Amino acid sequence: MAKRPTQPVEEALRDAVERTVQATIGSAQDSRTRAQQAVDEIVKSAEAGATAVRERVRGAFEGQLPATHDDVRELQKELRAIVRRLDEIEKRLPKQRSSSGTRKKS
Repeated sequence: MAKRPTQPVEEALRDAVERTVQATIGSAQDSRTRAQQAVDEIVKSAEAGATAVRERVRGAFEGQLPATHDDVRELQKELRAIVRRLDEIEKRLPKQRSSSGTRKKS
């Protein structure tokens, strides 16, 4: 006669299912880790590509953007400073005689 198993069939079946589930979970975790690493690499590559494209677009438009109100205001400020410096330099220069008599300032 055949020997009876030492544990009931239900317990043996439950143990087998549990071992199968545990093995599947471990395999699924490994697969998830590999998939996450692949996604991370794709994202990193896409970000690097996007950064490169962004820089190329910026470079292409850098000198072609219209001046802003602040740009014009800053240029006006610099021009006024240059005019003041030029006026000071002209005051220090000796007076020159002009063939027409007097010199007109514009």
